[in-house]
Amino acid sequence: MPRIGFLYPGFSAEDDYPAFSATLGDGVDLTVVHTLMREDAHRVDALLDVGGPDVLGEGAAKLREAGVDAAVWACTSGSFVFGWDGAREQVRGVAEAAGAPASSTSFAFVHALQRLGVSRVAIAATYPDDVAERFVEFLGTGGTTVLSLASRGIVTAAEVGRLDPDQALDFVVSNDHPRAEAVLVPDTALHSAGLIGPAEALLGKPVLTANQVSIWEGLRLAGATGAQPGPGALFRSGSGAFTGAPTTR
Repeated sequence: MPRIGFLYPGFSAEDDYPAFSATLGDGVDLTVVHTLMREDAHRVDALLDVGGPDVLGEGAAKLREAGVDAAVWACTSGSFVFGWDGAREQVRGVAEAAGAPASSTSFAFVHALQRLGVSRVAIAATYPDDVAERFVEFLGTGGTTVLSLASRGIVTAAEVGRLDPDQALDFVVSNDHPRAEAVLVPDTALHSAGLIGPAEALLGKPVLTANQVSIWEGLRLAGATGAQPGPGALFRSGSGAFTGAPTTR
């Protein structure tokens, strides 16, 4: 049984992890460690603190004690705000402290798109505009073209976690782009285990959410490369080889 560890900032949609675990079956152990969030704000300075080495190092040490086979920093905004090179250094620090291969949600999106063969996307982001634009830049570095970006402008993770499921579904479906091959929903504070199936059914294309790709990335790092029973096209695709891996093994 692979044991995958997640560093999750604060408390908002952490119940997504047992919800996904229930769909994956008994063969996977998802261990969540909550990391310090000194200020709950989708603001660049606060996000740089959320993803700082002191915060992640403390959490990753707990994952080492738990004996995880892989570690994922489960925060999109708290990784892409560092830029590509900074996010890569962030992952290296987590890997060293956790004693296991590591990645982050931002890189998980890039790897998931590579796995699906997708290069053109629409983004439905809960963040304010300035934060969401940094995700666009990060994806561009990874070779992805963003055709449209919608920002809901929510400042705190707590508020995102309280978003009504029907409102979340409408937000995602309403912000597709006709030429996009997938829709990305980049916030681990958003409950998404029950969102992916309905959204893909309505749109007829993959919908990738932050907690979904984080779990998929952990499975990949732990060597579980076959198709999984989790929701969405991504889990059905498996987690085999991709190119340009920037994560630390």
